[in-house]
Amino acid sequence: MPKHRSFRSAQDCRRYLATVINRLENDEIDASKAGRLGFLVQILVRIIETSDLEARVQALERMNIK
Repeated sequence: MPKHRSFRSAQDCRRYLATVINRLENDEIDASKAGRLGFLVQILVRIIETSDLEARVQALERMNIK
């Protein structure tokens, strides 16, 4: 069974993508799979960025309400 990974930040995604690139360069995974994983990581980064931005906006809105 594959190792469970946690993607909580863009930094986590960057580290994982670096691992994927290294595995690709070492012929441990094929280019098609690496491409799919890269695409999914790109989606995760967008979600994380949007979520972080949403949290910051909510914090600012709470400050303005008080």
